Amino acid sequence: MDSPVTVVTSCDVEASPGVLATTANVASAPPWSSGMPKPASLGSAKRRYGNHLVLPVTRFDAVQILVTGLPEFLVTLGSWLQIGQASADANPDLFKYEFNFGRWHLVAALQRTALHELHVRHGGRMVPFAGYSMPVQYEGLGIGASHLHTRLHASLFDVSHMLQSRLHGPDRVRFAESLVVSDIQGLAEDCGTLTVYTNEQGGIIDDLIVNKTKDWLYIVSNAGCRDKDLAHVQAKLAAFQAAGGQATLELLDSWSLLALQGPAAAELLQPLVDCSLAQVAFMRGATVTLAGVPGCRLTRCGYTGEDGFELSVPSMEATGLAEELLSRSAGRLQLAGLGARDSLRLEAGLCLYGQDIDEQTTPVEAGLTFTIGKRRRQLADFPGAARILEQIRQKPRRRRVGLVATSAGPPARSGATVYDAEGSHELGRVTSGIPSPSLGSNIAMAYVPSEHSAAGTKVQLEVRGRRLEATVVKMPFVPSHYYTGQS
Repeated sequence: MDSPVTVVTSCDVEASPGVLATTANVASAPPWSSGMPKPASLGSAKRRYGNHLVLPVTRFDAVQILVTGLPEFLVTLGSWLQIGQASADANPDLFKYEFNFGRWHLVAALQRTALHELHVRHGGRMVPFAGYSMPVQYEGLGIGASHLHTRLHASLFDVSHMLQSRLHGPDRVRFAESLVVSDIQGLAEDCGTLTVYTNEQGGIIDDLIVNKTKDWLYIVSNAGCRDKDLAHVQAKLAAFQAAGGQATLELLDSWSLLALQGPAAAELLQPLVDCSLAQVAFMRGATVTLAGVPGCRLTRCGYTGEDGFELSVPSMEATGLAEELLSRSAGRLQLAGLGARDSLRLEAGLCLYGQDIDEQTTPVEAGLTFTIGKRRRQLADFPGAARILEQIRQKPRRRRVGLVATSAGPPARSGATVYDAEGSHELGRVTSGIPSPSLGSNIAMAYVPSEHSAAGTKVQLEVRGRRLEATVVKMPFVPSHYYTGQS
């Protein structure tokens, strides 16, 4: 059966950063080429979650957007969907189409990771995400149940859509430090750090992990920022090389990345790896033989707040490794998707790029001041240093805070307005929000003026036309369980 493609025939835009469209009219598509999916006539639809426009479709391939005053362009629906709200019946075989000269043309297919067939075989509900077909959850296991299983046992996430790269050359550290705020020079061998690329105004271009090995820097950054990051890094690298710097960039496009997360992660992984995991603390790594495959990269880190590992392996070995881990676990390890990954990271107080941080947000405002190394502060030699260091000396105008709802009601999603305790003054906007599976209450992150950012501050949230009470809290919302070494 042909899958319908939803076509947005017109929409308005807001000038505020990050907001694509506020309203859209959905209608039948124009004439179709032979073999193309047939359109669905859906009438008018308006539903907005902050920066996310959600269209009421059950199956989709792509959305054609005609923005008032701007050229036509094509985006995948998944880049708008609030994770966990995507259709359960989304077509795993997703394509992008373009309408030109009265006919639709296939312009690009969503990419698949090496684990795609494994996801489908295990009942993965596939949705478009950052240009890839990715599992949001698995059949028979809700997002909340998957979330709690990760907290209690362990889950395996496919994060192969992330951009993996290596920096080589004798000047690789100096080049890396021209892009990020952290002290890469001061890292010991086989240690890593969370850091950010910043622009000259101090805004965050992306957040990333940099690991220092004997021979190269191993870098993992966000899939959704791939094109932007590569353009930025390659432009800076060309200038660096032209000035005599010796550094080169290698993209690891033939490698996959698996995240094994949860309190049982080390126990499940240890039989398959040729090093003692007890000797590998949080944010440390090693080049190992993994399930008989030499040269794999293991890093003790993750995006859940739990103990765990990110495993970089040749893509041809990824499915075998995943199956080996699952078969050995006696049910303690389960596959998990984007939905649980998002709720876990939010409980851990971790940012999602494009939602909680962006190019208009500085590390200080985002609560990421810890990423800025002491030596780098003294040298003031990173992009945006003037503004960022001034914010460290003086308090920034706004800060990212955690919020816990204290009155019953629906969760505040991205874009919900935050008011003061009396409800008379608007303070800011929610950037992420969920019903917390671990806490049983609604939680959110938001930006508010610094004078309203202290823990215990009372606020109101406007959710679906209602005012709900909430309290500012310190993050993470649930305790983290990072492994710091043998006690």
